[in-house]
Parts: sequence; C-alpha cells; structure tokens
Amino acid sequence: MSQPPRFTPQTQRSPESGGGGAPSETTGDVHVAGEPLEVDICVIGAGAGGLAVATAAAAFGRRVVLVEKQKMGGSGLHAGCVPGKALIASGRRAHAMRTAGAFGIAPVEPQIDLRAVSAHVRGIVSTLAPNASLERMTGLGVRVILAAGRFLDKRTLLAGDYRITARRFVIATGSSSTVPPIEGLEGCPFYTDDTIGEVDRKVTHLVVIGGGATGLELAQAHLRLGARATVIDGARALGRDDPEAASVVVAALRSEGVDIREGTKVERVEKMAGFVRVHVSTIHGFETVDASHLVIAVGRTPNLSDLNLAAAGIKHTRNGIAVNRGFRTSNRRIYAIGDVNGSAPSNHSAAYQAEVVLKRALFWLPAKANKAIVPSVTMTDPELAQVGMSEDEARAARHRVHVLRWPFSEVDRAQIDRTVLGHAKIVTSSKGQVLGATIVGPSASELIQVWSLAVAEKLHVKAMAAHVAPYPSLGEVSKRAAVRHFSQLPGNPKTRRIIDLLSRLG
Repeated sequence: MSQPPRFTPQTQRSPESGGGGAPSETTGDVHVAGEPLEVDICVIGAGAGGLAVATAAAAFGRRVVLVEKQKMGGSGLHAGCVPGKALIASGRRAHAMRTAGAFGIAPVEPQIDLRAVSAHVRGIVSTLAPNASLERMTGLGVRVILAAGRFLDKRTLLAGDYRITARRFVIATGSSSTVPPIEGLEGCPFYTDDTIGEVDRKVTHLVVIGGGATGLELAQAHLRLGARATVIDGARALGRDDPEAASVVVAALRSEGVDIREGTKVERVEKMAGFVRVHVSTIHGFETVDASHLVIAVGRTPNLSDLNLAAAGIKHTRNGIAVNRGFRTSNRRIYAIGDVNGSAPSNHSAAYQAEVVLKRALFWLPAKANKAIVPSVTMTDPELAQVGMSEDEARAARHRVHVLRWPFSEVDRAQIDRTVLGHAKIVTSSKGQVLGATIVGPSASELIQVWSLAVAEKLHVKAMAAHVAPYPSLGEVSKRAAVRHFSQLPGNPKTRRIIDLLSRLG
C-alpha cells in the first residue's frame, strides 16, 4: 500500500483579504479567486466525524483536504461535550465531600475555587486538543485549510485561497446552540451551552431555559459547585427519554435542590441592574425568576449558512441536510454526517456515521446506518442511557413486548457504594430478541455498552443471561434483568412435568 501524501501545514487567507496573489477566474458575472486543488476527498468540518473520515481516508493513501473555519476538534472539544463533562466531574467531587457521612467519614463543605475549576476544564481541553491538532492531521497526510468553505458548483468548493475539486465531499460542519425568539433576549446578557464555559464571574443563580439532557447536566453541575439552579421547560424535562427513567433523574435532581419547573413557558426576559429577570407563565399564573446567569439550552441548529448548498444541488431544511441511510445527499458526490444532517448531537454518533461513509466512499460497499444501535447518554447523577427501542417505541412498532427490570437496590455493589437509585429496563420481543434497553443509575453510560452490542447483533436475551458478571459489580444489574426472562419457567406446567419425568429416571 502506498504511503499517504505529506503536506505542509498552513493557515490560508480568504480571497477577500487580498490573499497572496492566487490565480482567479470569472464564472458568469461572479469573479472567483483561488488556486485549483484536486483531491480524492474533501472534508468540511474538523469535529469528531470530519476528523474520523479525514484520518482514515489518508491512511488508505487517498489525497485528503480538511477544511475548518474555526478550531480543530470542533465545538464538542472546545465548547460542548468535553468542557461540560469536565465541569460535571468537578461537581461530583464536591458532592462526594458533602455526602461522605454515610461512609463513616465526616462530611465537609468544599471550598470551591472557581478559577481553579476553570483551569481544570481548560486543562482537560488542552490535554485532548493535540489529538485533533493541525500538526497531527498534517503528519497523518491530511492537508488542512483553515478557512470557511463555500460551494461554487456541484463539484467545487472555495476555501481560503483554493478552489477544491474532489471525487467525494463530506460535510461535517456540526451545529450551534439554538437561540429561540424570546422577547427581550436581544437586550439581555445570556449564555448558551456553547458559551457557558466563558463565564468570568461567580454564578450565584443559574437559570437554564430548556430541560433536556444538556440543561439538566449544567444545572446539577453548577448546583454542586455552589450556585442555585433553576430549570424551565415548556413541557416535560427529558421529554425525549423513557418517562419511567426520566422521572428517576428529575426526582433525584430535585432532591438535591435543583428547581425544575415543567409546563412553564418563558414569556419574556428583562435586563436588570446586575441580573436578568425571567418572566414565566404556568397554569397558576405569571411568575418571575431572577438569574445571575441565564443559559439557553433548547436544542441545536445545523451549521449550514456559509456553505451555499443550493449551488451544489443539496436539498436541506432548517433542520439539516437531507440524507439517505448511507448519508448521501441529493448530490451523489456529497455526504453529510453528524449534527449537520439533523442527527442527535454526539461525538459517537458522528464517528459511527463516518464509518458508514468511509465504507461507501472508499470501498463502494452498500453500507447503511442503523440508528437503533447508537446509544444516547445523559450525564447527570444518576446517569441515564438508552439504546434501541424504548418500550413505547416498541409497542408503536406493533411488537409484542416483554419488559424485564432489575433495580440497583438489589445489586450488592450498588449497596456497597450507596448508589442504589435507578434500574435497568430491557425491552424484548415475544421471542426474546433484545429490542432496546434503558439504564438509569450509577455508571449507566458504561453499562449500556453491552446492550448496544446486543441490539447491534440482534441477540436473544438468553445470551445476555448466560454471561458471568464479576462480583460485586454494577454489571450484575444487566445479568439479573436478563435472567428475568426465565422467571416464568418454574411455574410453567410443561416445565414441571419435564422435571418430574427426569427425576423419576434417577
């Protein structure tokens, strides 16, 4: 196999800046600058999905160019997932100090240094950033252009000083926080889940508009770091998750002190002297909530505006680029992966989609995505993780559903760790095929992985019941739930007759 080509890293200047005398041409009435550059694959966006496509394609000897207009690693590394989870980790340490009494250790109120917490978060980002750096990508044979990309036609992208023609394009530009049209918001200071990490003064009362996974994660983390926290949601918190599991998370956060206001509509916001006043309405009337910091976390909007998709013949809506199960757009040469196609935002989902595209673009395999095998995780405490069909989805699909449960309170390791809140809930067909799983409780994000495998491989639940879980471990919750599939056997008359017959045979 040939070695991937090597390129020299460089930051390109946009054509509008006068950019270094690059050749230009006239297309119709539009003057287009740029030096021609022909490659096999052009990836637009250096987040998790884009990096996965670029590095793998280069490893197979393809000529690859990666276009990124902001930071290498995308918002997941610099603004979203990584900083958020680092903040959650700090909050958990503080919570452990306050709740150590149950273990015979005197609880203490932690002395929280918010500057040190911020340094911790930045340190984690700095540690992980080299994995997505321009230098690393260049060393792997990927040419990097730090500029916005804009399609000129169905086969050409203008980025910096280059007009890029590629056999295949992969759009992986991600998404940004959605800012809803709330009256008064334009005149008020506010943050989003992308910018809350930029807070430079003490948070005394964090008010989060949006009761999804991100909103609840931010609220609990800041509560544990010494702030008051209020979450406002127009419907139900964690409304997209299994209601039974979601209620466990919501109750746990409320017991800690997070004020979660469901069925509450934000009417308007108002800038006051040193704080923001949020005006809300409920079935009981109008109320106000005063915030030292206001966060908008109502969802994500795909990053499409700079791309000039119409010129490339790519169909899209405000919800994202339209793709088929192989992530091909209406332009057969162009794929779109990750948040930009309207998928649920997560690094692991984008990376999975990258695998599908690589199989199609490099090997011409008829690979198609199976959304059911991609887990979702809410990193609150307790955690909530799901994969495959929920109980409601399975019933809606007209499956004859069996639901298997096991509580963490009946798992010895959970008792030892005093983390007994939650359960495992497994959904199977009437014949025992695993259709989906929901785990709410300690380490749910880790425990869901075995069920992701079960759904991906269409395993029978007896395969899950047959494995041996180490003792004492939280993994016993999965084993015990699976064994529930056989709970009716002792009372089955046919089974009893067989056992009686075998006993008479000696």
